[in-house]
Amino acid sequence: MTLTELKFIIAVAQERNFRRAADLCFVTQPALSLGIKKLEQELGISIFERNRTDVQLTVVGKKIVEQAMKVLDEAANIKLIAQQGNDQLKGPIRIGIIHSVAPYLLPDIIPVLRESAPEMPLDVEENITENLATQLKTGIIDVAILALPFDAPNIRSHVLYDEKFDVIVPSHHPWAKRKRIKPEELASEKVLLLNSGHCFSNQVTLACPELMRKGLVLQGNSLETIRHMVASNLGISVLPHSATQARYSNPLITSIPFAPPAPSRRIAIVWRNSFTRQQGIDKVIEAVKSVAHIATK
Repeated sequence: MTLTELKFIIAVAQERNFRRAADLCFVTQPALSLGIKKLEQELGISIFERNRTDVQLTVVGKKIVEQAMKVLDEAANIKLIAQQGNDQLKGPIRIGIIHSVAPYLLPDIIPVLRESAPEMPLDVEENITENLATQLKTGIIDVAILALPFDAPNIRSHVLYDEKFDVIVPSHHPWAKRKRIKPEELASEKVLLLNSGHCFSNQVTLACPELMRKGLVLQGNSLETIRHMVASNLGISVLPHSATQARYSNPLITSIPFAPPAPSRRIAIVWRNSFTRQQGIDKVIEAVKSVAHIATK
């Protein structure tokens, strides 16, 4: 049994496909298949159920993969200890951040971390929550910043901030001079949101349930694309408060707060119980909480 073979079974468990798993591990598919076959023969069990269209974990295979993740995590910690000595602030932290947070948070916290932890760069993965959850579980990333709720075993979390939502409309829109907008009013408009894979769209529709019945248009893979579409007079939208700050102002767009109680979301940082660099996590938390414009708690 080798660490490489354990990496192979984790990759297949994640991808549910031998070819994609081989690409993820930077090996050929035959080499990956041979490694997994050797491990299964050594253990005397089948880790995967294979057919032409799908790959599934067996019951015992699921337990083995879970243990393999722990083994690789601990093996990585050995290397980390050797590299860092007793300094948890030395070496990169692999951090995943959801699309609707990363562009508005990173420009502010990276300069703070350059000062407080200059030898701890952030290796950033921007993705949707579902993918970040898988990457966190499999050890591809160390920590993630995402919107709650987030429920996963062996994961710790710390709330960073609560963030209100704002409405954006074209500057000549009848609402442009309004002081407040009620969530239910959005149902009468053409509302542009991110594609449904993004949790922010789900948060908006939960806050404004009338959108599920009429007037909802799902378009765009980024909030900046949505912003440009609003500027082009294709409709109105909802953005997190951090995305409506003065630095992102556009003369073709007007930002309007929601009437109290405004819809909002709770942003948290999450990490595996086995991750040993608590001081590094603490530095990230301090950096985020030092950013005044997002702290709407």
